Amino acid sequence: MPKARLIVVTALAGVLAVVLLLLGGCSGSSSTGSNAGAVKEPYKIGAVVDISGPSSSLGVPERNTLQMLADKVNESGGINGHPLELTILDNKSDETEAVLAVKKLIDQQKVLAVIGCSASGTSMSMIDTVQKEQVPMISMAAASAIVEPVQERKWVFKTAQSDLVVVNRLIDYLKENNLTRVAFLYMNNSYGDNGRNAFKAAAGAGGLEIVAEEKFEATDKDMTPQLTRVKTSGAQATVVWAIPPSASIITKNYRDLSLEIPLLHSHGVGNQNFIELAQGAADGVRLPIGKLTVSGQIPDSDPQKKVLDDYIADYSKRYNSPPNSFGGYAWDAFYLLVNAIETAGPDRAGIRDQLEKTSNFTGVSGIFNLTPTDHNGLDEDSMVLVRIQNGQWKLME
Repeated sequence: MPKARLIVVTALAGVLAVVLLLLGGCSGSSSTGSNAGAVKEPYKIGAVVDISGPSSSLGVPERNTLQMLADKVNESGGINGHPLELTILDNKSDETEAVLAVKKLIDQQKVLAVIGCSASGTSMSMIDTVQKEQVPMISMAAASAIVEPVQERKWVFKTAQSDLVVVNRLIDYLKENNLTRVAFLYMNNSYGDNGRNAFKAAAGAGGLEIVAEEKFEATDKDMTPQLTRVKTSGAQATVVWAIPPSASIITKNYRDLSLEIPLLHSHGVGNQNFIELAQGAADGVRLPIGKLTVSGQIPDSDPQKKVLDDYIADYSKRYNSPPNSFGGYAWDAFYLLVNAIETAGPDRAGIRDQLEKTSNFTGVSGIFNLTPTDHNGLDEDSMVLVRIQNGQWKLME
């Protein structure tokens, strides 16, 4: 055989030997039971969020947060090696749409659990479905009726502070400042109704008198008639229970009527959208809220400080704007659920049980301690009092 030809044949033989060795190695690896490179079955979860419609100022930051966190989990290898498959549906701030969406997630997507909704009404509309289908649900809304009575809400949890927690902080502030004659205005929906009921009960027990009570629709564009009656009621302070945009409109109307008595809101206005829509009228508003909005003003020793700072940094980097309390409710719901799935695996009942055992979970909204008798797990220490000053949130304590 010519020398040149021998070199070529030898080279080809060498390449072939290497290829066979590699193939043999792969085959040997497979035969020994290694699952390197194998893709595990994805864990499916769903979210129903108020992305459009009147509650969109709540739902958009929640959707953004959920997308960001799902990507983060998958970039880190998923949940116990299983990719996380998150489906987010828009309920258009409509209760019927919320029910259709959750049924789609359960029946078609076969999700292990559901996060949602952004608002109390849409959240409550899904309860019957998840209870019947025995699918864990974590709401991001405030009404205590979402998780109470607990014996009728076995599969339902929530991350926003309950209305009674907020009411107690408001009552304490009013009493400390000798403001005992109060006007109360609220949205004519589940969020407003639950706030009204909680405030009315707590005010009576605390020795406060509600001298004016007015309601308005979430779509109303002018609340001047209601506020005109407040102006003549003899009230020493006004409490409003609403979310933007109506919360912003009534605040602007309040300033336009030159009402000088203190104006207090619920945590339903905990986003910059409220301030912007009020067009300068929000200055002076006081409210109890989670620590996120004033994270830069709380001490480094606060156990939530690192969680808050990391969330703000991650969200701001991805979306070029800071997060708000509603996005924080989504952060809490997401990680409460992921932690439960890590322990329970793809077992709906097991996930529910693990959620109910959550203890000392440090989240954006507070430190959660869930129990069989408390499916919210937050107390008054999860909130601080803030005042809006020059369009910014300022810690009052």
